[in-house]
Amino acid sequence: MKLLCHSRHALLVMCLTFWIACSIQGRADDWPRFLGPKADGVSLETGLLDQWPEDGPPLLWKKSVGTGYSAPSIRGERLVLHHRLPREEVMESMDPDSGTSGWRFSYPSSYIDPFGYNNGPRCSPILSKDRCYGFGAEGKLFCLDIETGKNIWMRDTAKDFEVPEAFFGVGSTPLLEDDKLIAMVGGQPNAGVVAFDAETGETLWESVGRDTWNGERKTGWRGEPFIRWQGYEKQASYASPVAATIHGKRHILCLMRQGLVSLDPDTGKENFHFWFRATVSESVNAMNPVVDGDTILISAAYYRVGSVLLKVAPDGRSVIPAWRSRALEIHWTTPILLDGNLYAFSGRNEPDARFRCVEMATGKIHWDQDEKWRKSFTGPPKRYGRGSAILADGKLIVMGEAGQLGLFRPDPSAPHEISKFQVPEMKYPCWTAPALAGGKLYLRGENRLICYQLKRE
Repeated sequence: MKLLCHSRHALLVMCLTFWIACSIQGRADDWPRFLGPKADGVSLETGLLDQWPEDGPPLLWKKSVGTGYSAPSIRGERLVLHHRLPREEVMESMDPDSGTSGWRFSYPSSYIDPFGYNNGPRCSPILSKDRCYGFGAEGKLFCLDIETGKNIWMRDTAKDFEVPEAFFGVGSTPLLEDDKLIAMVGGQPNAGVVAFDAETGETLWESVGRDTWNGERKTGWRGEPFIRWQGYEKQASYASPVAATIHGKRHILCLMRQGLVSLDPDTGKENFHFWFRATVSESVNAMNPVVDGDTILISAAYYRVGSVLLKVAPDGRSVIPAWRSRALEIHWTTPILLDGNLYAFSGRNEPDARFRCVEMATGKIHWDQDEKWRKSFTGPPKRYGRGSAILADGKLIVMGEAGQLGLFRPDPSAPHEISKFQVPEMKYPCWTAPALAGGKLYLRGENRLICYQLKRE
């Protein structure tokens, strides 16, 4: 009897623990932020289709939406999309099963991309149990009630901080870490990264800038041995902050425009920094750092920067390069790490883009699927170009920038393409990473949101 009571008590504790975890983090099949549950492009779902019909998996719904590059986020029975209509940015909730609109929050926007890309938001919504957070192309950072869409607080970071104009608008999705919303603001002189109180929007700490980089001895630029901080440098990049525990210490890793910085999440105090950028001004960093054990991979595609694997010291206060290579030159997507291997798209432009598998510990290229395009964008593409990938149920789902969707079996010995098809109405540029929740795959093009059923019957 005592053993039975003990077993029942253990089961009760286990169920309560699971319930609490779900109430905080959401369901296992949610996709509540950029790149999914763990912000690494990996889904926890199983039971998905092993292969697709020639014309693709079953289409559930599609709808016209405003412009933008932000991916939808899904939590429970709610999908939220941040998009741009003619004179306003809109955060809109939808039914993930049908696309039917729910609540809607909007504010005026006059942002125009100086390089001719679309004028919509670039950052994905962040969904917690009761809040929805957004970061607009002009720097509006805001918090909504997730049930009603009612605005709780808003900060105009362009006005609240001294922020030089970015190349392509604001494009770094913030990170929700405990009770802090950590955003790459890019402010001067030392407000490159800012932590806000997630409940109230109040500033908690500011970090990174002049005090980080001024006088840095090795810039990597020929003939420029020291950095002289001018006070108008662009700091924000298009990579999103990443939280990781290394040697038992919590790090907020931010690949800024100047390079990688590690910050203490509670205080914003710097742990270490590493200069990493192209020698020309017209360049950006856009890949999220990838962490494996005590190593961090960062990469860029501009002007032969390539990749570097950094090894973190046991005290967490410094890094040393383990290898440097052009095995990966990643423009704007984040690699998928599986069993020590990176599956990634390498290349700055469409003609030289290639899908590769690279061993993270050594930089060794396992295989290279030639991704050179030999047709114009007006014809049906044979290759993916620069693509995005997510991992689900042991397979890679790949979205090419001209609308080709592929299914791969990850294997370091060779590329194994299981299925592929051209998604109707998805044309170049398809630069938004796929989202997967509840067995449904969500794709976003320039003005379309499309949902496919991937769950096996």
